[in-house]
Amino acid sequence: MAEVQVIYQKIMLEFLFELYVFYALTARKLDRAPGFWPRVLGGLAAVLALAWGAAVCYRSVGGTALGRIAVYVFLFAATAAHLRLCFDETFPTVLFCASAAYAAQNLCYKLYLIFWCGGEALRWYDGWGARFDLYYHLLYYAFFALAAGAVYLLFIRGLLRHMSGGRLDYQMLAVTVLALSITVILCSVEDVYFAHLSVVRENRFELWDHYVLRQAGNLFSVMGCAVVLMLTSRTVERRELRQELGYLQHAVHQSELQYEISRDTIDLINVKCHDIRYKLGALAAQGERMRPEAVADLQKSISIYDAKVETGNQLLDVLLTEKSLYCEQNGITFSCMADGEKLAFLADGDLYCLFGNIIDNALEAVKTIGERQRRVVNLLVKARGDMLLIQAENYFDGERAFANGLPVTTKADKNYHGFGMRSIKMIVHKYGGELTAQVADGIFHLNILFSLGE
Repeated sequence: MAEVQVIYQKIMLEFLFELYVFYALTARKLDRAPGFWPRVLGGLAAVLALAWGAAVCYRSVGGTALGRIAVYVFLFAATAAHLRLCFDETFPTVLFCASAAYAAQNLCYKLYLIFWCGGEALRWYDGWGARFDLYYHLLYYAFFALAAGAVYLLFIRGLLRHMSGGRLDYQMLAVTVLALSITVILCSVEDVYFAHLSVVRENRFELWDHYVLRQAGNLFSVMGCAVVLMLTSRTVERRELRQELGYLQHAVHQSELQYEISRDTIDLINVKCHDIRYKLGALAAQGERMRPEAVADLQKSISIYDAKVETGNQLLDVLLTEKSLYCEQNGITFSCMADGEKLAFLADGDLYCLFGNIIDNALEAVKTIGERQRRVVNLLVKARGDMLLIQAENYFDGERAFANGLPVTTKADKNYHGFGMRSIKMIVHKYGGELTAQVADGIFHLNILFSLGE
């Protein structure tokens, strides 16, 4: 009886070890709670104590499907509570990570069963003799290590890439937990009843029909767990895309507001400069005498009026005039040839956001360049037949890395920068355009092509 108890305790410990391996992988991007390591160690001691009690219960009820389900659900709940204790996250987030880890653990276990049952059918293990337990565990953990690595590369790595920040999609979380629950329940029922059909040792069958059914059940479990892991990955990816879309929509809205402010400001500047120039002309006509240097200084001050850009599109005029003034003040040469009338198909907010991000990205790159002759930004908007071409060029220092055809932000905090190029791409695709970006000889080239046809 004591020997049987030890076997059940080993089963519980092996299950917990495998589960915590995947907990460590799925939860490593979460925010740790204060006193993380004392919580880890204290909680682990409590879970081990509960596992000892579960092993006692397993001896009594582990031979039934309901009993086995109850034991494993209890252990899963205890470990999920431990996970919640260790991380400063909401319980749904912790449950999400725990469900993904449980699915990964079960996937690796069922993959091993497919391999093991195949070996039993081929009688690979008949010669192991007295060292059967040793060889079994060596084979099992070598297989588990390989399977865990494959599961990490195929599923968990992509999951972690999107795990930072934000709220989960609770509908998808519910679907994931439900799918996992169904899979675990069916697996437990399958394990219990096929254990009764086994001969000599578990998962060895005399009848070919039993072997085929067992492998079919194992394959179903593998597919179920894989679906759960794909759902978890799609959940966080969908959440991140929704957050990014919300940010970009907010950026477009802010661009509309900024345009209104900039337009009013520039209109006021133009009116004031025009008035001053008129008054200077009136003074000169009346013979009023002013010092030449004072006149020159005043003329220089109102030369801002000459910086007004006219493209045929009022919104683009406001934006380019504003950027021209910035370039004048910061020693940047801004060259622009734009047929603004051809941009009428763009909504005001999209137009302002598109060109605002294009020019701001270029100015960000050139303003840190030391050589004055390289502090140059060129912008071209030109129609060619039924196509509209937008080209932007600027010098830059350093290197530029690309991902998915777009330059990666050089800012240290990748979570809150790099939206400019993505917003440009989103707006271009919204209107059926094409975008390409490349670097050559220290110059960044951005090309956008729109069709002007219906």
